[in-house]
Amino acid sequence: MADETPKPMTDQDVSPAAADAFAPADPLKSAGDDFASSSNGANATVNEADKATSGEEGSAGARQTISENVTKLKGEAADRVLGLADQGKARASGALDQLSQMLNDAAAQVDDKLGAQYGQYARNAAESVQGFSSSLNERSVDDLLDDARALVRKSPAVAIGAAAAAGFVVARLLSAGLDQRDKG
Repeated sequence: MADETPKPMTDQDVSPAAADAFAPADPLKSAGDDFASSSNGANATVNEADKATSGEEGSAGARQTISENVTKLKGEAADRVLGLADQGKARASGALDQLSQMLNDAAAQVDDKLGAQYGQYARNAAESVQGFSSSLNERSVDDLLDDARALVRKSPAVAIGAAAAAGFVVARLLSAGLDQRDKG
C-alpha cells in the first residue's frame, strides 16, 4: 500500500466551468427561450389573486359568497324535502283510501258470515280510516309537522310508541311487498 496524502484544493478545483462549456441538448434549445417573460406573467396573476384574497375585502367577499351558497342550498334542500313530504302524504292518503274501501268490502262478507253487528264494526273502522284520509288531504305538510311536534312535546311516550308501531307496520308492508315481488 502506498502512502498517499490528500492534496490541498486549489482555485481551479473549485471554480465553475466556463459558460461556453455547457451546451444543452436539442430539445432544451427549442423548448422556449421566453421562460422569464411567461413565468413573470404567471407570477403577476398569482400575486394579483393573492392581493385580492389576502385583504379583509377579499375574505369578506368569500365569506359572503359561501354564506349565500349555503343559504341557497338550504332552501333547495327544504323545497326538495317538502316536495317529497307532499308525495308521501299523497301516497299515504291513497293507501288509506284503499284500506277504507277494503274494509267496506269486507264488511259485507262479515255481515254474511258473522252477522250485521260485526259488519258494522268493519264499517265504523272504514269510516274512521276515510275520515283520517280526508283530514290528511286537507292539511298541509307544515301543519302536519306542527301537530307532530306538539304531540311529541305533550306526550313523548305516546309519540315513541306510535313511531314504533308505525315502523313495525311499514316493515311488515315492505317485507310483504318484497315477498310478492320475489314470487312474481
